[in-house]
Amino acid sequence: MGYRIVVVGATGNVGREMLNILDERQFPIDEIEVLASRNSLGTECSFGDKTLKTKDLDTFDFTGWDIALFAVGSDATKKYAPVAAATGCVVIDNSSLYRYDPAVPLIVPECNPDAIMGYSQKNIIANPNCSTAQMVVALKPLHDRATIKRVVVSTYQSVSGSGKAAIDELWNQTKGKYVPGQEVAAKVYPKEIAFNVIPHIDVFMEDGTTKEEWKMVAETKKIIDTKIKVTATCVRVPVFVGHSEAINIEFEEFLDEDEARDILREAPGIMVIDKREDGGYITPAECVGEYATYISRIRQDSTVDNGINLWCVSDNLRKGAALNAVQIAELLGRKVLKKG
Repeated sequence: MGYRIVVVGATGNVGREMLNILDERQFPIDEIEVLASRNSLGTECSFGDKTLKTKDLDTFDFTGWDIALFAVGSDATKKYAPVAAATGCVVIDNSSLYRYDPAVPLIVPECNPDAIMGYSQKNIIANPNCSTAQMVVALKPLHDRATIKRVVVSTYQSVSGSGKAAIDELWNQTKGKYVPGQEVAAKVYPKEIAFNVIPHIDVFMEDGTTKEEWKMVAETKKIIDTKIKVTATCVRVPVFVGHSEAINIEFEEFLDEDEARDILREAPGIMVIDKREDGGYITPAECVGEYATYISRIRQDSTVDNGINLWCVSDNLRKGAALNAVQIAELLGRKVLKKG
């Protein structure tokens, strides 16, 4: 016996990836519907060997459906997620709307699976920000061993995190560098992204941080431990898919780099590729289409008493969004719904 699943925002990058991953992981499904706004009504979406046509989100009745995977913006989520949840359909939301709501669990299954039981307060579960998701997968097993005091992270985030228009902008600006007269002005980003890096993701806040940086701080605290201090610098780079992070971790206790490497090798969702030779590490181009969060360049930080540096890479459309949402659905099925 399987589940009745709805994918909301099925025509977007994350929605399509959700469909791919549901099929790849053979999630037990009896029936599935794909929803979109009226502008995309009737658009075809692939699901395994099937072709599905989108239905109108505005008129859809969620009654009798088990799980709705939401991959739309916060405005649409604010309107439709409570409607779905009120019918008894559990909403797994990829937007930022509910992440900081104390009545809504924020889940990364490798880190805080037991927190999912809090879903019943609103019948909604939040998916974390893409940059947070891959980082906490690496931090949690190390925190369990040596207790993290402070994290300093610099991100190198791909344009796919901004959607299809950003991917197109990078592609067109790159082509324009080689074809005189074909230059493309920046629209998605405040400055040109091709052959450039932009230290600005989301809006600026009063203290000078950006919203993306604030998200990493708040979400890490909610998922792992409120006592962890986090400071982040988030940078957009001219990469199509795959986020990278340079993470410096300070612990309460000493943790040897070899032990850290062994802990990460055994941790769920992680693949350690760490050879001290040319090419003995993973880059974003190599992680595209993969489920794992890759860890490389694990080494002692000699500038503090108990410090470790590492390099963390993941496919942001997968672990950072669609895969994590499907993993939440799998966890919900095992712990609560128990149909599959």
